[in-house]
Amino acid sequence: MRAKYVLAEVLVGLWRNVTMTVAMIITMIVSLTMLGASLLMYLQVDEMKGHYYEQVEVSIYLDKGVAEDKIAAIKAQLDSDPLVKPGGVIYEDQAMAYENFKEQFHDTPDLVAAIGPTELPASFRVSLKDPQQFEQINTKYAGLDGVDNVVDQQKLLQKIFDILGSIQTMSLVVAGAMGIAALLLVANTIQVAAYSKRREVAVMKLVGASNWFIQAPFVLEAVFAAVLGSLLAYGMLVIGKIVLIDHKLAALTDLLLPVSWGNVNLMLPILAGIGSVVSAVTAWVTLRFYIRV
Repeated sequence: MRAKYVLAEVLVGLWRNVTMTVAMIITMIVSLTMLGASLLMYLQVDEMKGHYYEQVEVSIYLDKGVAEDKIAAIKAQLDSDPLVKPGGVIYEDQAMAYENFKEQFHDTPDLVAAIGPTELPASFRVSLKDPQQFEQINTKYAGLDGVDNVVDQQKLLQKIFDILGSIQTMSLVVAGAMGIAALLLVANTIQVAAYSKRREVAVMKLVGASNWFIQAPFVLEAVFAAVLGSLLAYGMLVIGKIVLIDHKLAALTDLLLPVSWGNVNLMLPILAGIGSVVSAVTAWVTLRFYIRV
């Protein structure tokens, strides 16, 4: 009987303050969508770091006209280096470098025409067991006779990840601002609902009803709005993945790893849990200070 009464009061409260309820749900959708997108971005950047750091190489560019015996000596040293992956040394002569250059920049024929076959240096592509040990490799090989310079691809990737990290931070800031707005709206909605039923609340207090029994309908209203908002926010993330990532950004799959459905589906319980807990706590705290007889 009590459960039936509480559920009935929840429905009445939602209908009585329908405009505030709709506004609360919309704010929840926006804030939880931003939060879900930010969390997905964090997961995606972490996966991209792991993926690209595994493939990162150190490029050891050689001087033009370097003697063959020096090239063989450098390769032998790299093959026996404990910092280098077994079989992780690839030699690229000038002809190979030029062919790779033409393939990479085939969309800009003017640039390809401006570079001659002998202008690109020969190099070694080296895969390290630990990409973080570049400085040790640089110290060993940068000063060798025949070596022009040593380039770490990780530094190039780090610039990209720094940009993505800034986007992550900005997304979280926006999601946080929307979250604060949602909390204020939840508190305001609960206050309005409690004020509209102040006489019923006073009567229930006088006849000995417990605080839990009085507060339960209001808390459940906030939780209902949060759960519905999280479901719709999850739907927005699904639509974003299908329409934006899988179709509009499909051409960037060579650079960006595809967002997995596992990560997207993980957002549903996370958003529902965060939204429900935060809304319930906000409603409970608001009622603790608001409901008085």
